[in-house]
Amino acid sequence: MAFMKPLAAFVAASTLALTGCITDPNTGERHASKTAVIGLSSAAVCGIVGAITHNSRGARNAALGCGAIGAGVGAYMDYQEHLLRQKLANTNVEVRREGNQIKLVMPENVTFATNSYQLNSSATYSLNSVAEVLAKYVDTNISVAGYTDSTGNDSINMPLSQRRAQAVSNYLINRGVASNRISAMGYGAANPIASNATAQGKAQNRRVEIKVIPVQQSRVSTTQTYVQ
Repeated sequence: MAFMKPLAAFVAASTLALTGCITDPNTGERHASKTAVIGLSSAAVCGIVGAITHNSRGARNAALGCGAIGAGVGAYMDYQEHLLRQKLANTNVEVRREGNQIKLVMPENVTFATNSYQLNSSATYSLNSVAEVLAKYVDTNISVAGYTDSTGNDSINMPLSQRRAQAVSNYLINRGVASNRISAMGYGAANPIASNATAQGKAQNRRVEIKVIPVQQSRVSTTQTYVQ
């Protein structure tokens, strides 16, 4: 029946909003994020539009795509953050939230052997999970940055960090993330996150960072996000 389509759409949109819950890492309690609550109305409306134009699957997909519009950008990123934290638990890959961006910090010991840019098994395991999320949620761009510690000079560190960033980028592309969404850059010893005066600090500085960045609102508003 025709009136059932908008109803199903509303249910789909409401379910989507509820999945935007955040787990408090200290208490284990789950609560709805503010951005998910704000995005509920727009997601519901978009879900109804999707039901009218694309049937029940369109309802779900339209609601998801609309999660990245306007105030819903935060909710769209909330949900990806939740999935990434869930899938990367116990991998030693750090998930950081920086405004509406998500940063994944991959230390050298779970990505590459010393002086190598060949991904190890721990890295491919983690990147499989990352690619699974990024390939579905297409309203983002991905920046991959490679870093070294201060040992050696730029003639060694810059090419190594670039090859490491490119290795991660290529792996994500091979796992289904569109190449036009990804950029890779090596920065050598620049932008240290710890002191290079200690072995522990140097180990922290040898890393690859994957930054997930929502696209501009004008781009989002014209993009249909389809999740199979």
